[in-house]
Amino acid sequence: MAKAKSAFVCTECGAEYRKWQGQCNSCQEWNTLSEIRLASARPGSGAATGRSGYAGDLSRDVVDLSNVDLSEVPRLSSTFAEFDRVLGGGLVPGSAVLLGGNPGAGKSTLLLQTACKLAQQRRILYVTGEESLSQVAMRAHRLQLPTSGLQMLAETSVETILAVADRENPEILVIDSIQTMHLEDISSTPGGVAQVRESAAALTRFAKQTNTVLLLVGHVTKDGTLAGPKVLEHMIDASLLLEGGADSRFRTLRGQKNRFGAVNELGVFAMLEQGLKEVKNPSAIFLSRPEQQAPGSLVMVVWEGTRPILVEVQALVDESALGNPRRVAVGVDQNRLAMLLAVLNRHGGLFTGDQDVFLNVVGGVKVLETSADLAVLLAVVSSLQNRALPKELVVFGEVGLSGEIRPVPSGQERISEAAKHGFLRAIVPRANAPKQAPKGMEVIPVDKLSDALDAL
Repeated sequence: MAKAKSAFVCTECGAEYRKWQGQCNSCQEWNTLSEIRLASARPGSGAATGRSGYAGDLSRDVVDLSNVDLSEVPRLSSTFAEFDRVLGGGLVPGSAVLLGGNPGAGKSTLLLQTACKLAQQRRILYVTGEESLSQVAMRAHRLQLPTSGLQMLAETSVETILAVADRENPEILVIDSIQTMHLEDISSTPGGVAQVRESAAALTRFAKQTNTVLLLVGHVTKDGTLAGPKVLEHMIDASLLLEGGADSRFRTLRGQKNRFGAVNELGVFAMLEQGLKEVKNPSAIFLSRPEQQAPGSLVMVVWEGTRPILVEVQALVDESALGNPRRVAVGVDQNRLAMLLAVLNRHGGLFTGDQDVFLNVVGGVKVLETSADLAVLLAVVSSLQNRALPKELVVFGEVGLSGEIRPVPSGQERISEAAKHGFLRAIVPRANAPKQAPKGMEVIPVDKLSDALDAL
């Protein structure tokens, strides 16, 4: 009998090692290696042997890249336009999609709404491993969803789920959640590295072989990353993150990986009594500003996936009572804020070394691109000088270390989006300035940070 082989996998980066060690050499983290068992290789008897001596199936044909069929991959609509946007146009048959998020963010609610609506025309199997069937039925009744046609299964054994799925032959298979699934021949507990990895691999293999859409629910850790081995993200085709705190009625669905569409696409939902409802115009909810403009408040245009979104950034600069002033940033990178403050001191002539600087992006949006640099600096200047900026002003642009204002992608579309929402002035990089500004809007091109400060 062949001896079972094992490997040690890092739960942070997915690196594999032949034996256990205290520190991972790839990510430098300590005590993150967990043992998993590997399936022993069994070369087929009678298989052809090539020049390298490898015994394998030589009946496979090699295809030239120019002869590959370029027909469009068919997609299934999820009944949510925002969900389809993040997916790149809809669900692709044979794909594996991982939906992660904090507890209470609405992962199960979103998938239950999608499954109940799609079940009226398609075969769907919804597998719940965390709740009983009565709990799911009560939620569907509370959300006033159509319950006829949706096939339910309360099970955590992957072998049983695959057997039922092979019998029912669903078009869409929903697993809630992958952390509760387990395989019989894996000795570790559900939720461990080995169970999550091997369970996801078995379910993904079934989805690819049967051309079934696989939707997996995944939990996140305290720092917001997906729980379980990092290699899980490499197995799947799309990784989506549903963000939003319990104190906010809005949820943002962001694509972190997508083999069938653009990454960093953003979908916005509102949590209501009837479940999640998509927001058609996200800029409108992020721009609910008071009539009396306060110092430190400014609107910027960020690019999320394939569309521009207007969000408000707020800055508060106050005299520090500590020897080391605080730099707190919510929604933007804190290290980038420190860098921008140094640029403001060197090339703008405004010193904030003895001031506490607090920055917040309204609505819980996380800005990942550099087009917010100029807006952040002008909001800091507004709070530092205690002078409110015009309410009809919008700003975007990247700030370099030498104080230059660098262009950003899709500048024309950003200006057009601001004009649609009634903004009358825009401070933009000179390279993004249009030849003809939108009607009723004044576009002010700038080359340096000093030019932007003078334009105020």
